[in-house]
Amino acid sequence: MTRMVNCVKLGHEAEALERQPYPGDLGKKILDNVSKEGWALWLRQQTMLINEYRLSPVNPEHRKMLEGEMEKFFFAGGSEAPPEYRP
Repeated sequence: MTRMVNCVKLGHEAEALERQPYPGDLGKKILDNVSKEGWALWLRQQTMLINEYRLSPVNPEHRKMLEGEMEKFFFAGGSEAPPEYRP
């Protein structure tokens, strides 16, 4: 049977992630509160941020920035695109 969560991003019950997508307490919080669809939205946002800000996931400072944006995206009102971003 598929596990369901009340997704904080979508605002309704949806299919849960199968495993913790990120380490630590933030990953556990995401597993318990974010759906697969909500996580897919974050992956698109993260890709845009990496491209627009020219971030490197191997750079510790860039990873910390992305983690902060992830926390905002799900739990603090949302992550915004850079001011000069054009979809």
